[in-house]
Amino acid sequence: MRRLLAIILVCALIAGVGVGCKKAEVKPTDQVVNLGAISCMTGGSATFGTSNKNGATMAVEEFNAAGGAMVGGVKTTVNFINEDDAGSPEVGASAAHKLIDNDKVIGIIGAVMSKVSLAVAPIAQAAGVPEISGTSTNEKVTLVGDYIFRACFIDSFQGTVMANYAYNTLKVKTAACLFDNGNDYPKGLAESFKAGFEKLGGKVVAYEAFTDEDKTVDFKAQLTKIKAAKPEFLYLSGYYGSTALILKQARGMGLNIPAGGGDGWDSPDLVKIGGAAVEGSVFSNHFSKDDPSPKVQAFVTAYTTKYGAAPDAFAALAYDAAGLFLDAFKTAGSIKGSDIRDAMKNTTFSGMAGAYKFDENRDPIKSAVILQIKNGQQKYLTTVNP
Repeated sequence: MRRLLAIILVCALIAGVGVGCKKAEVKPTDQVVNLGAISCMTGGSATFGTSNKNGATMAVEEFNAAGGAMVGGVKTTVNFINEDDAGSPEVGASAAHKLIDNDKVIGIIGAVMSKVSLAVAPIAQAAGVPEISGTSTNEKVTLVGDYIFRACFIDSFQGTVMANYAYNTLKVKTAACLFDNGNDYPKGLAESFKAGFEKLGGKVVAYEAFTDEDKTVDFKAQLTKIKAAKPEFLYLSGYYGSTALILKQARGMGLNIPAGGGDGWDSPDLVKIGGAAVEGSVFSNHFSKDDPSPKVQAFVTAYTTKYGAAPDAFAALAYDAAGLFLDAFKTAGSIKGSDIRDAMKNTTFSGMAGAYKFDENRDPIKSAVILQIKNGQQKYLTTVNP
């Protein structure tokens, strides 16, 4: 009996080892990681947030459909989580904490506005979570730290582009600026335009400000001063909402000089709000849906089919920002923030809004386009290289 029990025990041990071996040979199950985004889905610039969400969503879906990434031998796909910052730095900071502390995201796409990114970036930097904004053009954003990137050119370049266009193409020698002094983006853009225009030999004869926090809808006081200074060109560095209202009031006062601005104008609501008042005006941007490149046209078709409207620059930049991040994630084969960051630093990525290679401040070196509002539509005029 003892001998029989011993034989049974040995057999059981052998069987157990066999089972253990089988378990060790089981293929690892797939895993899912979270990628966050911070977009202004509500507030005065909500169309920007919608574009940011749509572009990033499309990039994530394509990444997953293509098989995702291999991390430690495990197939890894991405779950996309978008948070609304309502155009507020404080709300954006709370969204960043939620994404990092609760959702354990491997990265953040956004924020859209520079003032929000400046609140989010220190949180991402401290946590070692890479953040890449598609559209925050204020040059201070990436200076926060080495985990912070952007997919757009910076204000110092964009402001100079329009200064050159006004002085050399439109042949104007005097200009006026009107901007929101409480927002880092329009303030920085106005500063760079003024510096660039005056460096060329032009003169900024009026430099007026307002504060959007006051919910200003009457710009009569500032426009009266500008009209008295008799500029040949009006530079409006703000977003589409205030720009449309300013131009309506300016035209109503008989201030019918050429006007221009930056990428904050890029919204169908510019024409909806401004109507004939914005006709003929020009602005610098990152992307044109009229680019004849087959790759761009394929993107425009796919985006339009999915969302029912053609992509604007905000959508293209969010698509590129998310695509660039995901490409680095795949290259790194790691969910570790420092590994993804290092892969992003060394990337050479071709997107919808240009080719990306980062400088020492993690800012891309890329071209800009000049667009004009013609018959209520955006018309491509020219491309300006760095």
